[in-house]
Amino acid sequence: MRNWITRAETSADIPAIRDIVLAAFETSLEADLVDTLRADSSWIEGLSLVSTGENGRPVGYALLTRCHIGDTPALCLAPCAVRPERQNSGAGSAAIRAALAAAATMGEHHVVVLGHPTYYPRFGFTRASAHGIGLTIDVPDEALMALTLDAEHPLPRGTVRYAAPFGI
Repeated sequence: MRNWITRAETSADIPAIRDIVLAAFETSLEADLVDTLRADSSWIEGLSLVSTGENGRPVGYALLTRCHIGDTPALCLAPCAVRPERQNSGAGSAAIRAALAAAATMGEHHVVVLGHPTYYPRFGFTRASAHGIGLTIDVPDEALMALTLDAEHPLPRGTVRYAAPFGI
């Protein structure tokens, strides 16, 4: 596993990020979501992270935006993407770890993710339903996961309210 360089996105990275997300997903929905979130009040500067290759170009991406668990502010991890030729190289994990570390540094406490139940536990995510956290839509129970970034702030109970661009 190599050591990836991670950093917050810059305006110069926006086209590369769109390319990464377009290449990683079957449709443009996730790339369009990132563009829409960038203009939404849920966007938090410094929580859109890239991992870069040897040439300094972004190859991995992770985004945290504002959501709520009940009335408690939280963050949503989505989307995460890696250029297909760099998948399984640690580039995605590096971007996610950097995003979670940046959020903790900013004083954020809680993160939710709707994703692969075999991937996200490596970052400390656990089944959200075990903490009394749910959604208003039906998803596989094991796919909705939550994480506290600070043991002094246990996960709250409640329904996740995503930013409007997510349509949930």
